[in-house]
Amino acid sequence: MAEITKELAAYEQQRAELEAKYMGKWILIYDGKLIGVFDSIQAAADVAVQRFGRGPYLIKQVGAPSVTLPASFMYHPV
Repeated sequence: MAEITKELAAYEQQRAELEAKYMGKWILIYDGKLIGVFDSIQAAADVAVQRFGRGPYLIKQVGAPSVTLPASFMYHPV
């Protein structure tokens, strides 16, 4: 979790603006920067894996409550 602290802080800093503009959309944050806004988690994950490999990066649905995933969670594109 400590590895994505920068991404989580970036989300919180931009939260009000993101919720005003992109409520319900999926965002990708990497290295503390908003990389893109997507219609699905799949689209965000595809870009994340292509551009940044295994990460860490944050993919989050704007406005959704935070979810804690187990350490063993891994995305496997089909």
